[in-house]
Amino acid sequence: MFDHKILRLALLTIFILVFGAVGLSYFEDTSSPLDALWWSFVTITTVGYGDVTPSTIGGRITGVIVMVFGIGMLGMFTATVASIFVEGKLNEGKGLKTVKVTEHFIICGWSYKVEEIIEELRADRKIEHRPIVLIANLPEKPLRDENLHFVSGTVTNDSLEKAKLSEAAGVLILSDEALDAQSRDAKTVFNTLTIRALHPTVYICAEITDPQNEPHCKMAGANEIVVIGALSSNLLVQAALDHGITHMITELISNRSGSNLFKVTPPKNLIGRPFIEALTMMKQDHDAIPIAIESSNDHKFISNPSMMYKIQPDDLFVIISKQRPEVT
Repeated sequence: MFDHKILRLALLTIFILVFGAVGLSYFEDTSSPLDALWWSFVTITTVGYGDVTPSTIGGRITGVIVMVFGIGMLGMFTATVASIFVEGKLNEGKGLKTVKVTEHFIICGWSYKVEEIIEELRADRKIEHRPIVLIANLPEKPLRDENLHFVSGTVTNDSLEKAKLSEAAGVLILSDEALDAQSRDAKTVFNTLTIRALHPTVYICAEITDPQNEPHCKMAGANEIVVIGALSSNLLVQAALDHGITHMITELISNRSGSNLFKVTPPKNLIGRPFIEALTMMKQDHDAIPIAIESSNDHKFISNPSMMYKIQPDDLFVIISKQRPEVT
């Protein structure tokens, strides 16, 4: 609609511009076609330098027509272009536009945790500048963040297309706190199925409330599942058994303070070495402590590996470090 309107106004403005140039050239013998075109342009734009002035009746009538219609057409043209930009910005804030991002993270759902999740993601220097897209059933963008993009609605084919799921690096599916526990998990499983059907390889992290629904979420295609109730229960037990240990766990899983947990590729000089040597060298060279290995054979995690475990070429280290080390 706007494209057709702009085209019509642009053509009408050009017509008035040419009409003024031809009219002035015809009635004013002293004006060259180039001077006439210049006069018509400065008249439409209300600049009016006065270097070319019509003196004949026909030239002045042409001038009146150009001033009345040309200025109006140009004003309508510029106003329409401005309204397109304004409407585009409003639609962006309302989550109605397709985002233009790649290698981004998509957060599905809204809760009080979203702001904290975004801060945690930005605290990791590996992804601190990556864009984040929020899909939420809200009337407008809930946070003022230039690098946060918003798509309004639930998780559907249309909203996922607007969020550029095909270009995403990962998806976080949050539990809907407005629903009861069973309905929350059912919605999470459904959203996981929808995302997995559209993007078979994207990494999906899902949040559920009932441990019994974990197998369903796995079958739906979630790569990692966080069970809210089970996690808090385990932490409460640890707090009772080993006082204060939850403070350390909180620090390790937060990117914003202290030491953190990271998964990194081992340095090449450690391939084939026993784990005890890797432990020592990582601490000496990178001030990092390997605490587990993701095995290259079955991609399972081995916590506290045997001292003589040989580091394989495709193994990954889970380390404790103050910042993500750059290893080669």
